[in-house]
Amino acid sequence: MKQRIMNILQISPFKITLFVIVLSLLLFFLDFRFLRFMELKTLDLRMVSRGAMATGGETVIAVVDDESIKEMGRWPWPRTTIAKLVDSLKAGGVKAIGFDIVFSEPDHNSSLKTIDELSSEMKKQGINGSTIALLNKKRETADIDAILARSIARAQNVTLGHYFYIGAEDNLILAQKDIAQRAERIKNSRYQIINSSDRNPDDSRIRNAYAPEVNIKIISDAAQNSGYFNTMPDTDGTMRWSPLVIKFQNNYYPSLAISLLMQYLNWPMLSLNLEKYGVESIKIGNITIPTDDRGRLLINYMGPAKTFPHYSINDIIKGKIPAEKLRNKIVLVGITATAVYDLRVTPFSPVYPGVEIHANVIDNILHQNFLIFSSLIRLIDIIAIIVFGLAMGLIITRMRAVSGAFVAFIIVGVFIAGNLYAFFHFNIWLTLVYPVLTMIVIYLGITIYHYIKEEREKKKIRSAFQYYLTASVINEMLKDPTKLKLGGDKKDLSVLFSDIRGFTTISEQLTPEELVRLLNEYLTAMTNIVFKYNGLLDKYMGDAIMAVFGAPLDQPDHARRACLTALEMMSELHKLQKKWEAEGRPVLNIGIGISTGEMVVGNMGSEMRFDYTVMGDMVNLGSRLEGINKEYGSNIILSEFTYNVVQDSMSCRELDWVRVKGKNKPVKIFELLGEKKDEGNWKDLITSFEKGLMLYREAKWDEAIASFQQVLTIRADDFASSLYIERCKNLKEQPPAQPWDGVFTMTKK
Repeated sequence: MKQRIMNILQISPFKITLFVIVLSLLLFFLDFRFLRFMELKTLDLRMVSRGAMATGGETVIAVVDDESIKEMGRWPWPRTTIAKLVDSLKAGGVKAIGFDIVFSEPDHNSSLKTIDELSSEMKKQGINGSTIALLNKKRETADIDAILARSIARAQNVTLGHYFYIGAEDNLILAQKDIAQRAERIKNSRYQIINSSDRNPDDSRIRNAYAPEVNIKIISDAAQNSGYFNTMPDTDGTMRWSPLVIKFQNNYYPSLAISLLMQYLNWPMLSLNLEKYGVESIKIGNITIPTDDRGRLLINYMGPAKTFPHYSINDIIKGKIPAEKLRNKIVLVGITATAVYDLRVTPFSPVYPGVEIHANVIDNILHQNFLIFSSLIRLIDIIAIIVFGLAMGLIITRMRAVSGAFVAFIIVGVFIAGNLYAFFHFNIWLTLVYPVLTMIVIYLGITIYHYIKEEREKKKIRSAFQYYLTASVINEMLKDPTKLKLGGDKKDLSVLFSDIRGFTTISEQLTPEELVRLLNEYLTAMTNIVFKYNGLLDKYMGDAIMAVFGAPLDQPDHARRACLTALEMMSELHKLQKKWEAEGRPVLNIGIGISTGEMVVGNMGSEMRFDYTVMGDMVNLGSRLEGINKEYGSNIILSEFTYNVVQDSMSCRELDWVRVKGKNKPVKIFELLGEKKDEGNWKDLITSFEKGLMLYREAKWDEAIASFQQVLTIRADDFASSLYIERCKNLKEQPPAQPWDGVFTMTKK
């Protein structure tokens, strides 16, 4: 099916590359929502990774914090307190004060109401003169809205905050008269100059307001200007953009940050530049502010909360803040107290003070520290998608899987490093998601293409060779076709031979069907154990099994694997023996020989048919050791070469020093009893047996017999001890030729 699809479409790596690039560019131009979301998240990550930056130092924040509320009472405070704040800031030499708070309702004062009622009643009674004058004087001190207004008027540097209701979504119903009255209070805070090179500029992308929520008239009249503090989060709720212009009744209004900067910069010219595609930029004096077509500034956050200094209003009013920390500063007044926290989600935190967002905007504009994104940057993004996509496709096509993955990682890494460098050092916001996704998809697409192609080739090879090559050779050939030749390599390996004792006699007792069923059950269980320890099942030889460890895959612990396989084979055999005995079937027993050393491994045979196997003296030794088990009544015998490797992890006892049939050089043989961790089960047995073996080799027959009899008290059925006792008796009667070396020569396989 896969091949049919590939044939129909005539797929090639280059076509995959082109398709992915075109698809990526299409999604880029359509501003696909999910990928846009991912891009914004990577922007957040870049900003957070960059960490806090030094601010210009012009902006500080006066906060309604927990300390202030504890000292001055719950919020909202009497406006006399706000008046004291304004007076204190003015006295401290603050250049501009901005309120991230709106005073939209009169401050209800019971004293003022009582005075008004007394004045009215006295006038009805005809009482005038000094009494009425005194009441009027008291009224002035009781009208706290007027007190705040007078403080603002005296300061001559206050920018008030207000709020716009955006369309019907705010569910506000107001009479046109009310809307007109509110509009009148903010008329001094409009963009006065609208520039455009187009006769009919498009302002449809600018957010349109339904009505403003403004300060009460007496306070509005006292201030020189105001600005809105509306926020417009992205779809994920994060504040990344600050709207610098909102349209209301065919007029354009600036944000609190812009209005406050006007105050701070001594009223420079403020202009809104509109083009046919929307807002082009905003200019305040000589500073040009780049915006998107909606008039929004991408906020370059200077750091986490409190990157800009926070001063408690309580401390400011009480004069605890040194004058030099306030002199000639821009002071934003806002709320950070826990109970009334003005929370906003930003790249740095989900609980960022809303008032500090205005501080970031002001600092960005004053120092022209903008995040750069423009039509030129967009063109660079497009080029990056194309160039890096083609580079990935053309390079990976010519490489193998592992090297291709490494190079792909390098290409993606180089792009990401360059992207981060441009952001950290030049504030350039280059898109990250689209080029990286393009490269990854191209890499995966080409990798899958190669996989399908290779699987097709492997299928052809298997189909062609399965009748005259073993599966092991085919798999090795598929990994490296150069292995499809005769010959081998020398490697240090371990080989395991196992054989059923008395199989010929057992086979005579069973029908062919019963024999096959019994043999298959046994071979299946033993083979599964070989595979469990990643051994290579070299071949079955009737009822015998030959397995190799350490090839074709390198296994540094091949000797230990062979020993664990042998132990588990015996454990599984004991379970099968109980089962067969319960079923009334013959009970099988086996012998296992393990040899470790240098062997030739590879493809052996003829040019027409060969097999992956091992050859050499160590292989022959393993076969001989399997047969020696019958001589010593053991089940698992290791060569001394295997023992030398596994002696720290396996518990063994030396059985003999033998000269196997066909060999002149003697070799020590060891019986494998179990793992070292269980050595306590055989410690006494091993100690007594090895003592007897030492005495045997010293020709001290009686002492040796005594030691071996001691072993029989530990294990009554220890065949090897009984064997040595018999040998000692025979050698005592017929002493061996001198010099005596203790080597036993095997006369049969």
